[in-house]
Amino acid sequence: MSGVASSSSVVSKKKKSNSKKSSGSRPDIGWEHGIDIDNNAKRSQCKYCTKIFSGGVYRLKNHLAGTNENVIACLSVPDEVKTRMIENLATLAEIKEKKKRKLYDTSGSVNETHPGFMDHASKGKDKASSYQTTMNQLLKKDLRKSACKRIAKWFYTSGIPFNTVRNPEFERACEEIARHGPGFKGPSYHEIRETFLTEEVKEIDNFLDVNKEEWSKIGCTIMSDGWTDRKRRSICNFLVNSPKGTVFLESIDTSSFAKTAEKVFEMLDKIVDKVGEENVVQVITDNAASYKAAGSLLMEKMKNLFWTPCAAHCIDLMLEDFEKKLQTHRVTIRKGRKITTFIYNRPNLISSMKNYTKGRDLIRPAVTRFATAYLTLGCLSEHKGSLITMFSSSSWKGSTHARSEKGKKVQKIVLDNKFWSNVVTCLRAALPLIKVLRLVDSDEQPAMPFLYEEMDCAKEKIQNNFNNVKSR
Repeated sequence: MSGVASSSSVVSKKKKSNSKKSSGSRPDIGWEHGIDIDNNAKRSQCKYCTKIFSGGVYRLKNHLAGTNENVIACLSVPDEVKTRMIENLATLAEIKEKKKRKLYDTSGSVNETHPGFMDHASKGKDKASSYQTTMNQLLKKDLRKSACKRIAKWFYTSGIPFNTVRNPEFERACEEIARHGPGFKGPSYHEIRETFLTEEVKEIDNFLDVNKEEWSKIGCTIMSDGWTDRKRRSICNFLVNSPKGTVFLESIDTSSFAKTAEKVFEMLDKIVDKVGEENVVQVITDNAASYKAAGSLLMEKMKNLFWTPCAAHCIDLMLEDFEKKLQTHRVTIRKGRKITTFIYNRPNLISSMKNYTKGRDLIRPAVTRFATAYLTLGCLSEHKGSLITMFSSSSWKGSTHARSEKGKKVQKIVLDNKFWSNVVTCLRAALPLIKVLRLVDSDEQPAMPFLYEEMDCAKEKIQNNFNNVKSR
């Protein structure tokens, strides 16, 4: 009887031991994302890619984390799950390293009762430390990718030119955010428009006060509703490249009052008097009605002074007139925006779209809002075949987006030959002007020597594009 009882006791212990290893009773977070096939934690199946492999929950977590630690990475795991697995493995490696360190006493001496202990302990410590470093690097790489995607999305949705990332101030801003650490709260609209703008103007004024006496006397007045980084760089380049002597540069923040013709004229008149009428040759403003009137008043009073509208602003207003006054342009741009907005508001459609366009985007930010609208039409035209293939594919037809009202409308636009014909018509009219806009907005060389010739070339190109038919 005792033998039977003993045997029974052994069997019950084995069952108890096996039950602890089952995925349902173990607390490891890895089992939330995998299936214990044999109910003994020896073979597991990933819930995302359904791959089966042996080795237990540890290999399952490495599979989900993408560490390539004796197991291939899962390609279907959600980003948040992947991050959790990386963090969990890093924590386990740290715990393991601490256990190794317990073999050492507080003074750093080693228990030498066993021969060869020093070599064994050192190797274990080095291995754990190396593993910890690898996990931390993997975690940081994943976090960086997530942060960069968020910054890129801000660029895309705000229409910010991509080349602004080359501005050294962008890198410095990222470094300051990283130095602050978690919990950083970005600047408010008021801080950008008022607080920090005022401080920036003061810093530039202080810079000028220090260097005023060492550059030649050149009258330069800047009126601004808000200084952009581009303007500040242009000013600094102007100062650096100026001949020796005194540069007289005055900054005026005009955001606090209405820009009536009388007020603008009064302000410009005071500045010209301060600089000296003989030192001012040209005044350049945008092409708003109040500025045009102020320029005329200024030229009436001072016969040797010329007012000139900003070339980039003039061209931008031409593109605005295309959109506002020509129905074909207005309707086509609106339909193009429907396509891009629909796709870029749905992450899975962005991924699908880039598979068809080979990683290319449909939105191309430009120097002005109206130029951006036409460049986006250019991108749509360039990827016409890819978009038609995408919205005709079985994957699109089987998606929930294809059954939605918005999805049906966008699909109808993409598959409409008349829409694509109108896109070509709009581009024939706008692209010659956008070419000139790029030239005059460049900081590489002054635009005046070639501006009028380029505008004549643009007019001829537009006329040729429409075979000199004015009715179109």
